[in-house]
Amino acid sequence: MHRAIYDSLLTARKDKQKKLALLIDPDKFSTTGHVSNAESMGVDFIFIGGSLVSKGDFNRCVEVVKKNTNLPVVLFPGNVDQVSPLADGILFLSLISGRNPENLIGKHVLAAPILKKTSLEIIPTGYMLVDGGKVTTATYMSNTVPIPHDKNDIASCTAMAGEMLGLKLIYMDTGSGADKHVSLSMIKEVRKNIDIPLIIGGGIRNPEDTYEICKAGADMVVIGTIAEQSPEMVASIAKAVHYNTSGKIRL
Repeated sequence: MHRAIYDSLLTARKDKQKKLALLIDPDKFSTTGHVSNAESMGVDFIFIGGSLVSKGDFNRCVEVVKKNTNLPVVLFPGNVDQVSPLADGILFLSLISGRNPENLIGKHVLAAPILKKTSLEIIPTGYMLVDGGKVTTATYMSNTVPIPHDKNDIASCTAMAGEMLGLKLIYMDTGSGADKHVSLSMIKEVRKNIDIPLIIGGGIRNPEDTYEICKAGADMVVIGTIAEQSPEMVASIAKAVHYNTSGKIRL
C-alpha cells in the first residue's frame, strides 16, 4: 500500500512543520484560479469533497484540479459516491465522535471493494465533529450530535480511542461555514494525549487564529469557505501556518 502522503505528514510532524490544505467543494467549484495558484500561495495539499454534492460533477472536479496543480490531491469524502481513482489519496473517514453505525463502518464496507481496485493511498482517519455554534451540513447529513465545544475531556478520550483502534490521523472539524473553530484548549488537550498527526478544520477565517491553532498543536489546518469568499486570504493564512522558529507570523 502506498504511504507517500502519510509518510510526508509523519516527517513534517517530526520536523515540527505545519501543513495547510485547501478544501474544494465540488458544488462550489467554478474556477481553477485559486487551485492553479495554490502552491505559490503556500498550500501543501488539495482536499476535495463535501457533506453533500448535489450539483457538481465530482470526478470532473478531481480531473480539473489534477490538471491544474502539482500538489497532492486527497479525497475528503462525504459519501460512497465521492471516490475517484484520479486523485492521489483518500482520507478513509470514520466518524468516531458520533454513534451512527453507517458513518463508523457501514459506508466503509460499501466503499472497500471500490477502493481496492484503485491505486489511491488510503489513510484511515478518525473524524470528529465539534460544535461550531451552528448546525452545519456535516452535522445534519451525518445524523450525529457534535462534541460540545467546551468538552475537552470527551474530545481527548475520543481521539485516544481512535488512535488505539489503529487510525492514522485525527481530523477535528466544526464543519463548513461554522461560526467557531475548534477551541484552542480542546486542541491542546487532544494534542497532549495522541501521537498521530492532528488536522483541524472549520470556522478558520484569518491568519491570527490559524497561527494560534498551529501553536496549540494542529499539524495541519484545512480551509475552504474563506478561500471561496476571499481568495487573497489564502497566502496570509499559509504564512501563519508556516510560521518561523521565532514564533512570529510572517505576513
